[in-house]
Amino acid sequence: MKLKKGDEVKVIRGKDKGKTGKIERVVSKTKVLIANVNQYKKHLKRRSEKQQSKIITITKPLSIYNVSLICPACKLPTRVGFRVEGDQKIRICKKCEKTV
Repeated sequence: MKLKKGDEVKVIRGKDKGKTGKIERVVSKTKVLIANVNQYKKHLKRRSEKQQSKIITITKPLSIYNVSLICPACKLPTRVGFRVEGDQKIRICKKCEKTV
């Protein structure tokens, strides 16, 4: 997996294009949940006399193909590559060749 929890990413496609945020959770191989990005309103009905109806804001997952990793070294959106050092596989920035 090229993206991991805690990575800083930038949205490159969709209604939130240009927004940045940290990955909160990797939902599946192709979906990630990003803080304060791709938010929608959900209307909840009143279930009992104690509970009132309300509108809540939920964050929906985004496809990993619509986000790009921001390199911590060069601070630019970049693709992720891999380099094998010894017996470890390390993620690298394709622009500046530094480890992510």
